[in-house]
Amino acid sequence: MKNLKKAIYAIVFACTLSSFFQCASPKVATTNFEKQTPFTVKPVVFQEWYAGIKVGGTGINVFVPISNVNDGVVLNEVYFRNLKGKLVKNGNKYTAVLKNPSRNYTFQKAEKPADYPFELKDNECVISYLENGQTKYHKIVSLNEVAGTYYENGPPSIYSRSNSNSMATLDEELDEN
Repeated sequence: MKNLKKAIYAIVFACTLSSFFQCASPKVATTNFEKQTPFTVKPVVFQEWYAGIKVGGTGINVFVPISNVNDGVVLNEVYFRNLKGKLVKNGNKYTAVLKNPSRNYTFQKAEKPADYPFELKDNECVISYLENGQTKYHKIVSLNEVAGTYYENGPPSIYSRSNSNSMATLDEELDEN
């Protein structure tokens, strides 16, 4: 009986002690964001969209105008409103199509996945990039929203953009062309 009592005390002590020293998950959120970047970011714009076909769903287009990119720097992904997307160079800006996994036809913020690395406000995003083989993160704290759009034939593709006017553009872009 005495040994059983000692075993119970040891188990309770171990459980109590382990609750104080939990293993920390290796989330990127604890990583410092780079304040100085090897590129220049102009104001970032986003646009919500929804597709007209049954399985099209909804999402967000993110437009990231970047200039003066140093050698050895590769832009990777953007994190915004619990979604993540690949940044693809499109002219003088980078574009990402963030598809909402929900099949709802309303613009609702996506549920945060368990492996999502950041705690961001609705008007903040994070850009990941490689600089000389090392992954770094830059946080942008104010995004501008443009009018949403409707894609009749399904969700947009970041790999094949047509010159149609179905996507919102910035007046600055028209002046540059």
